[in-house]
Amino acid sequence: MSGNNQQKTILVTGCSSGIGAYCARALKAEGWHVIASARTEQDLATLRNDGIEAYRLDYAEPESIASFFEEAMAATGGRCDALFNNGGYGQVGAVEDLPVEALRAQFEANFFGWHDLTRRVIPVMRAQGHGRIVQCSSILGLVPMRFRGAYNASKHALEGLSVTLALELEGTGIHVSLIEPGAIASRFRANALRHFHRNIDIAASVHQQDYQAQLRRLEKQERSDNGKLRPDAVHKVLQHALNAPRPRYHYTVTREARLGAIARRLLPARLFYPWLARQD
Repeated sequence: MSGNNQQKTILVTGCSSGIGAYCARALKAEGWHVIASARTEQDLATLRNDGIEAYRLDYAEPESIASFFEEAMAATGGRCDALFNNGGYGQVGAVEDLPVEALRAQFEANFFGWHDLTRRVIPVMRAQGHGRIVQCSSILGLVPMRFRGAYNASKHALEGLSVTLALELEGTGIHVSLIEPGAIASRFRANALRHFHRNIDIAASVHQQDYQAQLRRLEKQERSDNGKLRPDAVHKVLQHALNAPRPRYHYTVTREARLGAIARRLLPARLFYPWLARQD
């Protein structure tokens, strides 16, 4: 895993459940020194009980980002071989129904906070002469869907910023990769529904019938799990992004994500966008 005998260190964020929780534990089992983050004391305690060093981080709170980074560097002696930015949430709702405050909150948690933490690790990696930055984006950062405007926008922004960063870091020994999953079994949809009900006035919307139909589908899918892949599918490509001599810039995960990416490349806009408008 390393060119020397010193244990490699990775910061993994959003480890309360789902992708982050699985990857933190799997990486620790593989020999990484994992520094994990979560927002609540209960989730931090669960991670620590499993032998993982964990500190509080909320991407929407700049002071917690600074504190997390300082604690992580103190725990590793100033070493950071890799950063796996993960976590955040999805704000559901039609663009015309989105309060500006909800859109700002989405970008704080899914974009600005990630940028803040990433900027802090780059000088450490430059001094080392190597590093891996892996962003857990989404296929919706490449292929948008209706009623996901806030989330689509935050992931499109992350894609653009991360690819630009990758170009700027060429030749430094620091590699940047984006993982673009489709639906993965996690608490993501439950959290999205909570933000949807908090910020969207369903009764006053012209999209009320669409919302009700989608809510029924989502509730049914949550009960059945709808054949979604597990977080280990993301861990598999994360391993490649962290360990391969020449990691990829993009890793799509799940069949639907791969199909969406292919359709985006092959179909002209006059066919592709109407097709997207029929997807839920």
